[in-house]
Amino acid sequence: MVREANVKQAAAEKQLKEAQGKIDVLQAEVMALKTLVLTSTPSSPNRQLHPQLQSSGTRGAHKHVGHIRNKSASGAFAATSTKPELSSVSIQPVAKEDREMDSILFAEFLMWREHPGLDRSSAFLSRIYREDIGPCLSFTRSELSQLVQSAVEKNSLTIEPVAMSALPMVKASAIECGGPKKCALSGLSRFCRHRIKLGDKGSYYYISPSSRARITAVCNFFTYIRYIQQGLVRHDADQMFWEVMRLRREMTVSKLGFYLTDQG
Repeated sequence: MVREANVKQAAAEKQLKEAQGKIDVLQAEVMALKTLVLTSTPSSPNRQLHPQLQSSGTRGAHKHVGHIRNKSASGAFAATSTKPELSSVSIQPVAKEDREMDSILFAEFLMWREHPGLDRSSAFLSRIYREDIGPCLSFTRSELSQLVQSAVEKNSLTIEPVAMSALPMVKASAIECGGPKKCALSGLSRFCRHRIKLGDKGSYYYISPSSRARITAVCNFFTYIRYIQQGLVRHDADQMFWEVMRLRREMTVSKLGFYLTDQG
């Protein structure tokens, strides 16, 4: 009996140490996330916190590979395998992007910032819903589009990469959930590398790269304004406003069909 009690005590102490270790890891991750939010934005990332952004000369032979989320809504084209002669290429000077603040949009943002929330009745969010979010999440399958928008608003939508041999985890018709070669939102035959899930329970829906880009662009916007609402963004009003405008542009560009592709 004594030996059995000692064994149980040793097992309990081991579980306690493992639990404490997990708590320490989670606390460290929370602190790292706070540091990232306070010192970095998608448009102005902190390069010390994002080693993958360092130049190739400082990184050596390491290559950053991963799931690019908010980085999934801008345009990109694959480079061709053949390289033209330099003498035949006309090098155009790179134009510097300039910008001018719209006084009406900025005033609406300042009014929302005084009492930040997710209520679309404010002039700020009402405009963005009408001009950006609505069009960006408007797909051929309107009913599913509404469910996707609702899940994004509730922060309950999951996007995950899938193997091409994966099958839906619940029984559903191919028309409803699409498949590895058919997008459930657009209904078009596309090579679908990702699928979404609306909430904790329900079906998985296969989505094309373009549909994924449009959804993640809206998710990025909601993530940022939630950070503002929670007081995690320590920037002045001008910086916040321009980040919101950049995220609005991301939604517009992805709606037009431009998006980045993950380079393996």
